[in-house]
Amino acid sequence: MVIASRIPSTPLARTRRAHRIDAQLTVAFPDAHCELDFTTPLELAVATVLSAQCTDVRVNLTTPALFARYRTAADYAGAQRAELEEMIRPTGFFRNKASSLIGLGQALVERFDGVVPGTLGELVTLPGIGRKTANVVLGNAFGVPGITVDTHFQRLTQRWGLTEQTDPVKIEHEIGALLRPATWTMFSHRVIFHGRRVCTARKPACGACVLASTCPSYGTGPTDPVAAAALITGSEREHLLGLVEPGDHG
Repeated sequence: MVIASRIPSTPLARTRRAHRIDAQLTVAFPDAHCELDFTTPLELAVATVLSAQCTDVRVNLTTPALFARYRTAADYAGAQRAELEEMIRPTGFFRNKASSLIGLGQALVERFDGVVPGTLGELVTLPGIGRKTANVVLGNAFGVPGITVDTHFQRLTQRWGLTEQTDPVKIEHEIGALLRPATWTMFSHRVIFHGRRVCTARKPACGACVLASTCPSYGTGPTDPVAAAALITGSEREHLLGLVEPGDHG
């Protein structure tokens, strides 16, 4: 296996590696998607605000009752703080998040007729909506290509030698330059899926990873196929193991 220091890091080499990784992840995670449940742009914006320092699973357990109670931007704008805080308490940091949601509702009512805007420039002016959240909303509620740089995306793109940046905005721009805009949203989903299920922070499943032949950080985690296979999680596990070299994966 080629070690990281011998992997070419020219712009052309990074572009080719990014395209290969994109193709491999497309096969690995054909059904990748936003894992926050929503039916409207407002619901997605709210869910994304709640997802800060919280798992998507926990957010999805919290939002059905929340969305039934608060259906419009005006509902959030006029929310009773104590009631809203209690409903979102399970997601953590509920006081700050309640402030963001009330402020978001008020801003939408006052400046956008209660409708979530569909541009990055407008979205980032809203309380609780940073660039990452804006890209999630744009890509998944409006079909506007965007790259979502969360902790998984940052970790993996650095491990793959696609960027050395640490600032999320710089990472977004650098990775965006390597791929066609039409691929940005789905690439983000697949990277996040891979980061949650295979290439985790503490112990990546290198020996059972579909990117083993491409990744310059191969060996960061266990390379033994059996040990690595035991680390892979999610409903895609059998599919993922079926894509790596034949062997006893446990």
